[in-house]
Amino acid sequence: MASDYEIRESSSSDLVAIMELYPAAFPDEELRPLVEALLVEKTGTLSLIACVDETIVGHLLFTICSVSGRYEDVALLGPLAVAPPHRRQGIGSAVVREGLRLLSEDRVVSVYVLGDPAYYNRFGFSPEGKVVPPYILPDDWLGAWQSHSLKKLDRPLGGKLRVPRAWEQPTLWAP
Repeated sequence: MASDYEIRESSSSDLVAIMELYPAAFPDEELRPLVEALLVEKTGTLSLIACVDETIVGHLLFTICSVSGRYEDVALLGPLAVAPPHRRQGIGSAVVREGLRLLSEDRVVSVYVLGDPAYYNRFGFSPEGKVVPPYILPDDWLGAWQSHSLKKLDRPLGGKLRVPRAWEQPTLWAP
């Protein structure tokens, strides 16, 4: 377990290092245009980095979204990247937990993720069936669409997740 890391919100001076992290973390997937668009826009995102000796080794974005027909703020988790030499040391988990903590102190009532259920259920995520993603998912991905409630609501959320323009790319939601 890595214990000598710091988690903090990213700043504009971190952008180059964040962009360098993604090709190493996802060699078969090009996520930099999405990440850059969300970071440059600056509104409606929570961007967290993990640093070891002042080197960025992890990054996570939460994007503030809404659900059609509702007024509550919700968030979309992702992408989450950890540099390969620093994986399996608890850094990714620590960044997710810190993000969920910060969002729970804000107005965000629920968080959604399209990711590995075996990984995300440790944070309280479970399969989501009432709020649907912006694009139809392949059948074998349905279990990967998950949510985690941060606040109790009088009426459960239901409808379509409304995402910012950067997330309106069908390729982000399909194999």
